[in-house]
Amino acid sequence: MTTFQTPAFWYYLFMMSQDSQITRPHRKVNHSLHATLRDVADLARVSTKTVSRVVNNQGEISEATRLRVQVAIEQLGYRPNILARSLIHQRTDTLAVVAWGIDFFGPSHTVVGIEQQAHEFGYSLFLNLVSKPDDGNQTQVLDSLIDRRVDGIIWAVPEVGENRSWLKSIQFDQLPPIVFLSMEPQPGLAVVAVDNRCGARQATQHLIDQDRRKIGILTGPMAWWEARERYSGWQEALQRVGLTPSPSLVVEGEWSAASGERGMRILLNQEPEIDAVFACSDQIALGALGVAHQSGRRVPDDIAIVGFDNIPESACFWPPLTTVYQQLIDVGRIAVQNLHKMIESHRQVEGPIETTSTIIEPELVIRASSSRAWISPQQNVSTFVSSGH
Repeated sequence: MTTFQTPAFWYYLFMMSQDSQITRPHRKVNHSLHATLRDVADLARVSTKTVSRVVNNQGEISEATRLRVQVAIEQLGYRPNILARSLIHQRTDTLAVVAWGIDFFGPSHTVVGIEQQAHEFGYSLFLNLVSKPDDGNQTQVLDSLIDRRVDGIIWAVPEVGENRSWLKSIQFDQLPPIVFLSMEPQPGLAVVAVDNRCGARQATQHLIDQDRRKIGILTGPMAWWEARERYSGWQEALQRVGLTPSPSLVVEGEWSAASGERGMRILLNQEPEIDAVFACSDQIALGALGVAHQSGRRVPDDIAIVGFDNIPESACFWPPLTTVYQQLIDVGRIAVQNLHKMIESHRQVEGPIETTSTIIEPELVIRASSSRAWISPQQNVSTFVSSGH
C-alpha cells in the first residue's frame, strides 16, 4: 500500500483542507504554472532540504512532516526537476539508440523490442538515426551522446563493409556502456545478434531433406556481415552432404523484391535444372516466387523456395512462404537487458565493464513453398469439421 492509499494520509488531507493557508491558491510571483522545490517548502512550512529528502526518499523524516510535504506536492502538482536529479544521482535514466533503416522490417522490429524493455526498466530513449550504415560520423555521434549524459548506448547499425573499423581506436573507458547489434562478436565487446549462419543452414538442410539437390541462393549485398553469414550457412549445409556450392548457383543482390526478380531470372538462365532456391530475405523470395510463376515453374513441385525474416506477409504469399524467423523483438529486449546489467555494474564497480555476447538461434517456419506435405491451418480446421468432430 502506497502512502497515498493509507487512512492516515486521507485524514491528514482532510485536516489540511481546514487550514486556509494550505488550501489558498498558490502561484509563484512570476505567475509561472510550474511549481518549484521552494514553492513546496513554503506551502508545507518546511525547508527545501526536507522536501528534497521526501522526494528522493532519503534521510529520517517524521511521518507527519512527510505527509505535509506530500500534500503540498499534490496540491501544487509539483514535478521534480529531472535534469537536477540526474546531476545529483549521476544518471539520466536515458538510453541512446543509434540506428539505421527503421523503415525496414528488421530494424524496426528490433527498435520495438528495445522500447518495450526500456519502458519496463524505467528508461526513456533517445533515438539517433544515421543516414547510411557507413556514414563515417561515429565520433560526432558519440560526442553528442556523451554531452547528453545518456546512461548507455545500443548501436543498432548493421555491420557493413568497414563501418566497424573505428572500434579499433576507441577508448571505451571514456564512453557509457555500449551494446552492439547485427555484427560479428569480438572479444571485449557486448554484442547481441541472430545466428544467421545457423538459420541459413536450417533453411538449406530443409531443402535437402525435401530431396532437392540443385539448390541456388539469392544473397543480400555481400558487404553486409549478415549476408556473408547466410551465404556461409548455405555453403556448409551443401558441403555436409557432398553437394557442390557451385558459383553458377549464386546470385548476389539487394534486400528487395526487385532484386529477387532479377536474381531468379539469372539463376534460371545459368542453371535451368535448378530445383530449389534459398532467398536471403522474404522480400527477395517474393520476387523469386513471381518469376517462378511467370516461367511456368510450379512451387514447390518443380522448384522449392525458402526465405529469411518471417515478415507478417510471408504467410500470405502464394504459396505461403517457408522462412527463417529471427525473433528480432527479442534481440532488442535482450540488448536492453544486457545493457542494464552493464550500467548497474559500472555504477557499483569502477574499472573495466564485463561484456557479454548473446547469439540467438533462429527458427525455421515450414510452409507450402518448400513442402508438398504442408497443411495450412485452414485445411486443418476443414479436416476437423468434415470428420464430424
